[in-house]
Amino acid sequence: MMNNEIDVLRNVPIFSELNDKELERIAQLGVRKKYKKGGIILLEEETGAALFVIISGKVKIVRMDDDGREVILSILGESDFFGEMAILDGLTRSASVVATSKSELFMIHRGDFLKALADYPTVAIALLREMTSRLRKADAQIKSLSLKDASGRVATVILQLADDVGVFRKGKVEIDELPLQQDLANMAGTSRETISRMIHKFIKKGYMQMQGSKLIINDYEAFKTMHV
Repeated sequence: MMNNEIDVLRNVPIFSELNDKELERIAQLGVRKKYKKGGIILLEEETGAALFVIISGKVKIVRMDDDGREVILSILGESDFFGEMAILDGLTRSASVVATSKSELFMIHRGDFLKALADYPTVAIALLREMTSRLRKADAQIKSLSLKDASGRVATVILQLADDVGVFRKGKVEIDELPLQQDLANMAGTSRETISRMIHKFIKKGYMQMQGSKLIINDYEAFKTMHV
């Protein structure tokens, strides 16, 4: 079981520079937790007590707007992590996290994670890189939602999903189990009907194809160049 934990942690960006002995120490700090589809992992405004690493499955990071509607900030998959902000600043959670499929997570309590940051400076540096990357993505998303038309906003959300949970193969990107159109609408700040219309438009133009619930971007770089 310990070898499994080490393999999981090795693929997580903030732990990727640690050697096996160091990874084993990190692995001893955490526990596995399982969640059903739709299970609430974290609630907005609750106290941050742990860091979570996704072993398998997918989760969505959500907030509620002033009208009580769900706004999806991002969707995370295998080897992604979340919960670091509340651990670092000691404030409450900035968003809720919900499992969008059956998921297994690796959880490290706040005190243990803070000690790991002190013991392993490479983890702290890698965490800063990841948080900076997420901030840049958030800035790009805000710009897209505020300045682009419906086609641009939907394209931005699809590209975000490709980067976060897509599988890249020879220029193509496969997004397994595309989120529900209402979830995509919440991410893009538009309606479900607009999502359906824009995806149909992209398919008709040859940018992408659907195979059941799987979305395939036929030429990721070309599609990105057209819509960034």
